[in-house]
Amino acid sequence: MASVPESLLEWRKRTGADRYDEMWEGVLHMPPAPTIDHEDLQWALETYLRLRWAKARRARVARMNLSPPGGWPHDYRVPDLILWGIDKTKMNRRTHFEGPPDVVVEIRSSDDESYEKPRFYARLGIVEIWVIDCETKAPEIYLLRGGDYILRALDSEGWTKSDFAGIEMRATAQGKLSIRIAGDESTREDIPAD
Repeated sequence: MASVPESLLEWRKRTGADRYDEMWEGVLHMPPAPTIDHEDLQWALETYLRLRWAKARRARVARMNLSPPGGWPHDYRVPDLILWGIDKTKMNRRTHFEGPPDVVVEIRSSDDESYEKPRFYARLGIVEIWVIDCETKAPEIYLLRGGDYILRALDSEGWTKSDFAGIEMRATAQGKLSIRIAGDESTREDIPAD
């Protein structure tokens, strides 16, 4: 929506419908609210990362607006999660994160815009994108190389590893996302729980 009536924006804000809205270079994108399966996976992943990964590293995990420097509020996206190390704390503007976090996470549902966002993420310089299929829980990790993202290959056991986070993920035959700190089976969880 390139031209947005002020009354529509006010109504969306008043009703909370704007929670997931994004502004793409001045064009409003209004995705539908996530499904319960999407929300369950996002919450379980965020909980795992906060408790098992971020706390020990003094890193952060959050869901918030993501904007390039000087782009707020006319150019932003709302990834399902962002991860960043302590060295990027100054980019947290409370209403939005201004600049590149270390990782963005997109939980992909059918017909969403997850695969249209990498150009924006590359422009910011985000080193990793995690795309996790909401239905199959199959994870993909994309690494920024020379201005483009390349898909990280799975290892022989089906795991894909984040260079930044040291997290490994794979889909299970039971339709779960198996996640662990790299090589540490004691940290493995299959999420979301039933």
